[in-house]
Amino acid sequence: MTRVKVVIRCRICGEKYILRGRRDKGIYETGFKMCICDNVDDLEIEEHPM
Repeated sequence: MTRVKVVIRCRICGEKYILRGRRDKGIYETGFKMCICDNVDDLEIEEHPM
């Protein structure tokens, strides 16, 4: 597992979250559950170098 910085942007309200997490087999685990607008599916997830 690799530590990564992940930017999660909500496509509905535009809110942006910058989190640290782990990447394992192409899946990001950050502990993020949902946006403040209750969106859980329509999210843009982008990895940034730490």
